[in-house]
Amino acid sequence: MGPRRKPETPRRRSASPTRTRSTSGRSSSRGTTLRRRYGWLKEVRKLQKSTHLLLRKAPFARLAREICSKFTRGFDFSWQAQALLALQEAAEAFLVHLFEDAYLLSLHAGRVTLFPKDVQLARRIRGIQEGLG
Repeated sequence: MGPRRKPETPRRRSASPTRTRSTSGRSSSRGTTLRRRYGWLKEVRKLQKSTHLLLRKAPFARLAREICSKFTRGFDFSWQAQALLALQEAAEAFLVHLFEDAYLLSLHAGRVTLFPKDVQLARRIRGIQEGLG
C-alpha cells in the first residue's frame, strides 16, 4: 500500500491586488465566446476572397477516375493533369452555385440552417439541364 494522503480541504480565493479587470469594460470570457461564435464569418469572408480550389486534388482525381472506370466498364483511361483540374474547377463552380441557390431558399423559408430539402428544391427548380436532374 502506498503512502496515505491527507484529504484536501477546499481553498478560499483571496482577493489579491494582483488580479486586475480588463480595461475594455467587457469580461474576457465574453470576448472569446463572441470570437468563437462569429469565427465562421471570418472564414467565409476569407474563402470568398480567395480563388484557390476548395477540394484536395488527389482525392478528386481518384473520384473522377473511379467514376470514369464505372462508365467505361472497367477500362482505365489516362487523364491529363490539366483535364482533371478543369473538371474540378467546373465541379466546384457548380456546387458553389447550387449551395448559393439552396441557401437563398432556406432564407426564404425563414431559416438560417441549410437543409437537404433546400438543395433538392434548388435542383428541382433549375430543371433537368441545370440541376443534373
